Amino acid sequence: MTSEELAKYIDHTQLAPEATSLDIAKLCDEARKFNVAAVCFSPSFLPLPAGFITSAVETACVIGFPSGAHAGAVKAFEARHATQNGATEIDMVINLGFVFSASWLELGDEIAQVRAAIPTTTCLKVIIESAVLTDAQIVATCRVAVANGANFVKTSTGFHKSGGATVKAVKLMRATVGDSIGVKASGGIRTRETALQMIEAGATRLGTSATQAILTK
Repeated sequence: MTSEELAKYIDHTQLAPEATSLDIAKLCDEARKFNVAAVCFSPSFLPLPAGFITSAVETACVIGFPSGAHAGAVKAFEARHATQNGATEIDMVINLGFVFSASWLELGDEIAQVRAAIPTTTCLKVIIESAVLTDAQIVATCRVAVANGANFVKTSTGFHKSGGATVKAVKLMRATVGDSIGVKASGGIRTRETALQMIEAGATRLGTSATQAILTK
């Protein structure tokens, strides 16, 4: 796979709590340079100034980040506000408490609230924190996400103490959702080798802040 082809899998990411507007400007500049799939950052930086990003690069924002322990209505408001200010993709963190209590209706409801709050054309990625879940929980959570309007299931925020993406989790997520739903691997993807392993396992997007290192090897 060429670097140009690999770039179209990447969501170039800056989610550090201490990030500034200058960091987001740098992120967008690098995104244009490498022609990645998307930039991903916190919604407080929206709207982006004119010229920061081109239509060839999607604008993804995280919602309920990083814990997911927000009311569904709050996540829906945050998602609506982000899309009204230029986000074309939404990466929402689920409430893990719903998973661990097997509260599947409640989990589905919060995902559905976010889905209903944003345009039908907006890509919704649901972050499940796969590293902290059992295989059975991963399967159930992915099924609930898809049933309630997710376009992607995503492994991780990259902030959970249990870790980020693994090849095993990506394979399981792909097997669960089939070919019509995207799988985004994120958390700990810092080398070209790891990126290619995740794609081989079934990932169709990669969330990473190490884009330059991955693409210029």
